[in-house]
Amino acid sequence: MMEDGPRNSSAGQRGWFEARNGSGGSLDLESVVQPLALNPWDVVLCVSGTIISCENAVVVVVIFYTPAFRAPMFLLIGSLAMADLLAGLGLILHFAFVYFVPSEAVSLLTVGLLVTSFTASVCSLLAITIDRYLSLYNALTYYSERTVTRTYIMLVLTWGASVCYGLLPVMGWNCLKEPSACSVVKPLTKNHLIILSVSFFMVFAVMLQLYVQICRIVCRHAQQIAVQRHFLASSHYVTTRKGIATLAVILGTFASCWLPFAVYCLLGDYSYPALYTYVTLLPATYNSMLNPVIYAFRNQEIQKVLWAVCCGCVSPTMPFRSRSPSDV
Repeated sequence: MMEDGPRNSSAGQRGWFEARNGSGGSLDLESVVQPLALNPWDVVLCVSGTIISCENAVVVVVIFYTPAFRAPMFLLIGSLAMADLLAGLGLILHFAFVYFVPSEAVSLLTVGLLVTSFTASVCSLLAITIDRYLSLYNALTYYSERTVTRTYIMLVLTWGASVCYGLLPVMGWNCLKEPSACSVVKPLTKNHLIILSVSFFMVFAVMLQLYVQICRIVCRHAQQIAVQRHFLASSHYVTTRKGIATLAVILGTFASCWLPFAVYCLLGDYSYPALYTYVTLLPATYNSMLNPVIYAFRNQEIQKVLWAVCCGCVSPTMPFRSRSPSDV
């Protein structure tokens, strides 16, 4: 690695930075052997990882230790929480390895963990969207063995694809021996990051289309209920607006967190200032921080268990009203 000049305002400040002739940089996920000056951006990412881990660990424990949470909806929420939990742990481990246990091999493993976990998080969000759409589109047949089988298939595909993406840098597709091929996130290659970004845009396009269809179904159902029960038009309008607003918050949060980083990954390269990468990557990590709030803590059944745990009266066989994903 070359250390030709200071990066930003701190000479020798590294962390995830890597100086390149004093003119550019990339987010350096590769550990180095010399002592590093503490980078405040890395500290912020580590703190974010800690918060992410704590939040999602609660969701994973609640779902795992509550037998009532074995419905497809909760399995998918559990998959999302597990992916985000691993993402948070990956951010913490990477900080520890970069600053305290520098090792190229271990660094590649943490990079693979981060790629795997964030990919699984995005794919789990897609799986949840598909499940919500099918619960409305096929409402009469949703509670069947076919739904359970389909859920397991989505989980296998989600984690299988995510692990494959994460193994690529570990198996040799990295830019450690060819710095000119690096992306804005070192040691991932530019081509690897382009594939990840294109995959994200494909997932986002599918989610957008599904949520548009969900909005249409919700509006149609609300109108039918209003006609059958002789509700006023204003009541129908309020119900529809509430449902659409909820979907807008879900999709808007996902887009605002991930789109800046995905776009920058397509346009940037290793010569760009690393500050740009930090500024776009940090909101992406916030998505894993917000997912438990949006998908788990808003769920009434999970709320009941959490309140029961806080009150010390938790029961593993607590009765729950059967709810569809569209209720969440």
